[in-house]
Amino acid sequence: MTELYCAPDFAPHLREFADAFGLGVSTAKMPQNAEYHLHHDGHALALVRGDSPKTRVVVDFCAGATAHRRKFGGGKGQDIAKAVGVSAAYIPTVVDATAGLGRDSFVLATLGCDVTAIERQPVVTALLQDGLGRASLDTEVAEIVSRIRLVHTSAHQWLAAQAENSVDVVYLDPMFDHDPKQKAAVKKDMQAFREVVGQDTDSDDLLGPALSAARCRVVVKRARKAQPLAGRAPSYSITGKSNRFDVYALARVEAPA
Repeated sequence: MTELYCAPDFAPHLREFADAFGLGVSTAKMPQNAEYHLHHDGHALALVRGDSPKTRVVVDFCAGATAHRRKFGGGKGQDIAKAVGVSAAYIPTVVDATAGLGRDSFVLATLGCDVTAIERQPVVTALLQDGLGRASLDTEVAEIVSRIRLVHTSAHQWLAAQAENSVDVVYLDPMFDHDPKQKAAVKKDMQAFREVVGQDTDSDDLLGPALSAARCRVVVKRARKAQPLAGRAPSYSITGKSNRFDVYALARVEAPA
């Protein structure tokens, strides 16, 4: 069982939270090794490298890069907005089936989308739930995160259980290899994230259930030069500097008849 390390005073308040994700709670000193551990300092949950406490992953929707993008990121002009089909006429609901740290879910919610965020990895889900909880207390972003519903389960199982054409858009962002030719280095938090989560080796299996559940389209975020998911060519792609959005169009993105 993965342990969540904290001070003794915080342990009683964290047990119910930890139980929801199958985590243990330990008041022992966090191991000082090269592995990553969950640690709560009384303010936020973090994924911390034992021998380098400054190397950490915290989900924070209220400050830093996420806040900057919310304020200056381009709104409906962003590639992700175009990919999912956000328009003045209709804002689709989105299932983010590979939520991860919730960054794209938050961007979509900022655009006005109601988002069902699905994450199967318990450590990642715990980090995201903690970040959403803290954001719900912040007046600037509380309304935005209220549009995100986090579900801790397998996206494969969740999508397979949905009726055909029952959700507007399914969004997939499986973990892909960093392109060594790309000049920009992977950020430290994403390095930690990749080390804990690893590759989504079964991501190809998501495309079929996603296409079945989606009413309007499926959007897959890929590395700029990566092969299409499951080897299936999209209807079209929107390509940026480091990644692209493959769009599998099924119908116009508009309100259901």
